[in-house]
Amino acid sequence: MAPQHGSSTKAIMYAFFANLGIAITKGFAAFYTNSGSMMAEAIHSVADATNQVLLFIGLKQAEMPPTAEHPLGFGKVTYFWSFVVALLLFSMGGLFSIYEGWHKLHEPEPISRVWIALTVLGIAIVLEGASLFGCLNEIRKVRRGRPFLDWLKHTRNAELVVVLGEDIAAQVGLVLAFAFIWIASATGDTRWDAAGSISIGVVLIVVALFIASRIKGLLVGRSAEPLLRRKLDELIAEDGSIEEVLNTITIQFGPQVVLAAKIRMKPGLSIDDAVERINRLEVRIKERHPEIGWCFVEPDVTD
Repeated sequence: MAPQHGSSTKAIMYAFFANLGIAITKGFAAFYTNSGSMMAEAIHSVADATNQVLLFIGLKQAEMPPTAEHPLGFGKVTYFWSFVVALLLFSMGGLFSIYEGWHKLHEPEPISRVWIALTVLGIAIVLEGASLFGCLNEIRKVRRGRPFLDWLKHTRNAELVVVLGEDIAAQVGLVLAFAFIWIASATGDTRWDAAGSISIGVVLIVVALFIASRIKGLLVGRSAEPLLRRKLDELIAEDGSIEEVLNTITIQFGPQVVLAAKIRMKPGLSIDDAVERINRLEVRIKERHPEIGWCFVEPDVTD
């Protein structure tokens, strides 16, 4: 398993077990307290647990070997499932939470046993915090000293972006639910509880749109990260038999990268010598950058 896939799997497992337990607890608390915010949070956790299952399925499918129909393998299947997760987060989480809040706003019902809801939410905040910490720890391993915001802007790891987005949305949603339920209890106005449900739905929709926008580029086809592209150009240009690097193209394909390079070789080399040097270059590229799954180097005189 690729190192990034290993980190993604751990982050998914942290989130899945946290969300599964939280979803069950929130469901019981929503039933006993009749809180719209708590119901929104319960649905949110069910959606998150389902999403983690889908992400795990995507990771396993991505490991299938290439076939005649899919000669480059199935690495990009993780992008499909990540996009499905964004859709579920938008619809099952965000839209339902807004609907629940709208319903409670127009047909208010008293909240009972508020202490149960607040206790469950407090515990959930701690558990979700542990899940978020686990995700950030796995991100730390793959970003290798790069600033966090730079990694977030340029990373091609769809699974970690999705889990990070879900964990942040979960923490924000829990804090909102806790605050609005407490205000509703303190004021005796259940409209605050409805407002909490709507606020949670808005947060989920914003996060879902962010995730979808990031995954869209990977589905369509996106180059490798800028840092890797620069290193590849430098590595190719270092070769003593190459006069000029005319062009390089990279495509991110799941955890691996496709590299195509067009080069002008120094004059005087025989065909056999040029082929041997290109083969050695391709081996050297894959040794220094194991994430390069496919390497195609073409000698030419013009781009």
